[in-house]
Amino acid sequence: MRIGVLTGGGDCPGLNAVIRAVVKTAAHQYHDEVIGIRDGFSGLINNKMHPLDLTRASGLISRGGTILGSSNRDNPFKYAEYIGGNMREMDVSGRVIENIEKNKLDCVIVIGGDGTQSIAHQFAQKGVNVIGIPKTIDNDLGATEVTFGYDTAITTVMEAIDKIQTTAESHHRIMVVEVMGRDAGWIGVSAGIAGGAHIILIPEIPFNMENIAQKIYERKGRGKHFTVIVVSEGARAAGGDRVIKRLVEGSFEKVRLGGIGEFVASELERITHVEARTTVLGHVQRGGSPSAFDRILATRYGSAAVMFAHDGKFDHMVALRTPEIVAVPLSEALHKMKNVEPDGSHVQTARRIGISFGDETASD
Repeated sequence: MRIGVLTGGGDCPGLNAVIRAVVKTAAHQYHDEVIGIRDGFSGLINNKMHPLDLTRASGLISRGGTILGSSNRDNPFKYAEYIGGNMREMDVSGRVIENIEKNKLDCVIVIGGDGTQSIAHQFAQKGVNVIGIPKTIDNDLGATEVTFGYDTAITTVMEAIDKIQTTAESHHRIMVVEVMGRDAGWIGVSAGIAGGAHIILIPEIPFNMENIAQKIYERKGRGKHFTVIVVSEGARAAGGDRVIKRLVEGSFEKVRLGGIGEFVASELERITHVEARTTVLGHVQRGGSPSAFDRILATRYGSAAVMFAHDGKFDHMVALRTPEIVAVPLSEALHKMKNVEPDGSHVQTARRIGISFGDETASD
């Protein structure tokens, strides 16, 4: 087979490990040819492709980012082009199909999150042979237990919280750590538990500022004059809305969240008269070398995708169903976002060890 592979959406640790696994499995197991597609779907639109062989794949397992480049702005079904100084959205999916045929690609392996997989599914409905590989640090993609990149991201956040704990205690401050995750609180709740946070605010559980203040007072009553709060970027106060940083036209995700950490810090400083500082970890969560877990999962995903291509399981996505890697229909994977359950194990575990989610009083 002649297999194309692209990485779409936001980057994350483990992308290169997937590419490596695709190339190595294709070469060693099936004697296939692999073609790298540059910059996500932009490479299919503009015919930016090059061969990937064992030499190019060597040493990629520990390397962050993606050697193919990525983009979350080039949806072929709503492609933004500027004509006469004006921007308009065009359907250039036909151009993509022409380039797939011109390069004689038997299958395209699409590595990405929900937006990227949604586009892949649309192409499958037009007759393109596609196989998806789930990627997102947010861990919010349905049909799979976990996405690669997530473990590395929460480890990065945990290590930051470890450092923030000591400076918070030294200066008797409230320290607010804003993390990514969009509308899912997986990074916040997992990294918060691992890092020993005292309060975790996630999108799935609206918070009350007075209840957060009560938790701070309760800690001070026990001689704890500092508090570490982890807040997901999509968290919101009860009766309020998400804090939006800006809107980006032409992107699959037009709404860019950000600023909730500073809002929480300023409000708590006003209510409690305790100095509060904010740390926004931002894209550091996407960077760096993947963890051992993500290296293994990424390798299993990439290898399985090539195998499923030979099995003809197109319009499917590889998924982890412990202990197996299985193929699930893309329609199933995209059916529903995977959110943190307010009554689920992560939240209940956190509550049992005294972590507040801002929706209860300290005495609850």
